[in-house]
Amino acid sequence: MTEPPTVPPENTPPTVPQLDVRAAQPPSADTPPPTGGFADRPPGYPSALVWLRAGILRDWRGVLGAFLATWFYLPIALLVAFWGGLAFAIAGLFAIGSGANDQVPQVLRDAPLIGTLIEAFLTRSGGVLGGVAGFAIGFLVGFLVVLALPWLGVADEPFALLTGLIGTVVAAALIGVLYTLYRVLLEPRLLVVSGARQPSRREDARLRPILDDCARRLGLPSVPRLLMEDDPVLSNARTYARHVVVTTAVLTEPDDEVAALLSHELVHWRTGDEITSAFVRGVGLPLTLAHALPTWLMRTFPHPGTNFVVFVFFWPVLLTMRYVVLPLHARDVRAAEYRADLGAVLTGHVDGLRRILERRLSFETGRSGWDEAVCATHPPHELRLDALERASLAGAPAGAAQPVTVDGLFNPSGPVGTRRTWLLVGALTLVACLGTSGLGVVQWAFFRPQAAIDGYFSALADRDSDAALGYLTDQGSGADTKLLAQLLRGKGYQPPTDVEISSLKRDGDTATATVAYRLGDARETATLTLRREDETTAGLFHGWRLSGGPTQLNAAIADPGVRLNGVELPVATEGPPVVLLPGGYTATGPSSALSETPSTTVLVGPGETAAVLQLAPVLKPAAIEAVEARVRTWLDECAKQTVAAPPGCPFRYYGGSVQKITWKILEYPKLAVELTGPASAQVSTPTETQGRVEASGTTTYFGGSSPFKDDNAFTVAGVATADGDNVTFRPAAD
Repeated sequence: MTEPPTVPPENTPPTVPQLDVRAAQPPSADTPPPTGGFADRPPGYPSALVWLRAGILRDWRGVLGAFLATWFYLPIALLVAFWGGLAFAIAGLFAIGSGANDQVPQVLRDAPLIGTLIEAFLTRSGGVLGGVAGFAIGFLVGFLVVLALPWLGVADEPFALLTGLIGTVVAAALIGVLYTLYRVLLEPRLLVVSGARQPSRREDARLRPILDDCARRLGLPSVPRLLMEDDPVLSNARTYARHVVVTTAVLTEPDDEVAALLSHELVHWRTGDEITSAFVRGVGLPLTLAHALPTWLMRTFPHPGTNFVVFVFFWPVLLTMRYVVLPLHARDVRAAEYRADLGAVLTGHVDGLRRILERRLSFETGRSGWDEAVCATHPPHELRLDALERASLAGAPAGAAQPVTVDGLFNPSGPVGTRRTWLLVGALTLVACLGTSGLGVVQWAFFRPQAAIDGYFSALADRDSDAALGYLTDQGSGADTKLLAQLLRGKGYQPPTDVEISSLKRDGDTATATVAYRLGDARETATLTLRREDETTAGLFHGWRLSGGPTQLNAAIADPGVRLNGVELPVATEGPPVVLLPGGYTATGPSSALSETPSTTVLVGPGETAAVLQLAPVLKPAAIEAVEARVRTWLDECAKQTVAAPPGCPFRYYGGSVQKITWKILEYPKLAVELTGPASAQVSTPTETQGRVEASGTTTYFGGSSPFKDDNAFTVAGVATADGDNVTFRPAAD
């Protein structure tokens, strides 16, 4: 590969700090100029994706700790647990301290010596024991409540619980990846803000040859960007994803020690240790941000009073980070330090690194305590020295430790990164994508609001009342669903046809649809409201239901014989209310010798809450003739009587003492018949159609007889009733 030409001295960038440290970085003869983006990532990774993946998948313990602590709300659980324990402790303190003696069996209380000892123990110590037990119980209850509360709604649905966990994991992973990309892409800007600067010409001439030589011995064709930090006291270096920051105190160290330090940092850079740490912080980003404020306050204002106040307000966050996240992540960080020390072994600068570690032994304090022993990010220097002694290069004598090689250091064998593993991961990912796509198709086909509307009207077309009711939020509880099924299967039922969803708008768990349909001979539209079900089907799918229930028939059926679609309806005082589903129903009423009820159609639209059934019986044409015939027969019977006032008859003679009288119907009245019910009618005689009767005979007047003939008008009133196929007449009482 052709090497780029060396930049002439007169074109060397200025040594003052620049806003963009990448643009001001002076290229060397062995390193091509920076191209931006991920171009300056460590070598050995075919793509930036592989580089990020290798760092992300390394520290599973730290990732798991950050995930559990953040996404299962451990700080909140600790806070609620503490206050719950305090409340239970106070309750136990007073409850056990004041009433413990009453709970002791009488036999033990009366026992000599034993009863006195128990009473004394409970009197003096019962409250303390109750408080301790109450705190323990309250702490445990409060802690578990916070952990379980987000999952109570789906605990009885395994698939919903699984999908909820998967969704949480995906969200945490996505935030972790985005935070990692943020740290990597904006790393130059972030380092400028933290005080890093580009090296001067003298600093670059001092460090770059050593850095390039170490990289060549490690088999690295490129090196990270070198930045400086002004600290003339502490000799140190820090590695980031794409940069190595070296303090100015390193410039005064011997070349062997500088090479050992840079070899150590090159291994950190090549293995992507900063990617690992960034991903752990990203997975627990909410907790990381909550922890940043108290740590900044304690670092900026180092005072015992400040520390106390910060701890009072932030103790759940501080304890979660200290006892959950940091211990798990620190284990991988310490392992990375051992791994990075092997860089000095491979470059032949073991003595330099040994001198650095031995010199710093005097600055290393004791490792007693949780922070120093468990949360420490660096192993004890003595153990690092011991690991250096045990490490050997290729060609070590028999019985020595496993030889250290570049390939073994940068390409360790294991399940992560092997071809077989990633083929399996790819296959599982493909299956997951296909499964998700299949679930999406099922959701689209069967669990959309449109699917609920189509299924509802399809059930009506199939005359399946149970299936139709299943699409409603109110499934007719308390109504006569058996009668409804008979009505839909009857001959006169007409389901809505030509159904078309003209518009549908969804707002969260509700949706509003405008539906056009044909019912009878008219084209109608209806606005339907749908609600998303809380319960899931197979733990995965939330279906939809139409708001409301079946339509109640708002009519008081007072007489038997009223039928819908040939099914007789119960009278209003019998059984549950009659309900209907959308469609047309043919209604018929009872028939008798007096009346008949013309059939009518009851139309029920979707979404209607009430339907009215109106049946009007009409008088049969032959019924008037039958009533008139019955009345004439009755009048003829009255005319046969030979008394002046035939009982129950509509006419009488008001003259003197009658010796003999006969009646003759001159003209029968024209009757008016008005129905008062399906089987009864009111009979009356209009004034202009009164009947006429003639009375003739002899009367006695002052001892003599004289003939008479009298012509009078009369009316008929009464009630006609149907008696089977016959009509009866009952005259009204005088």
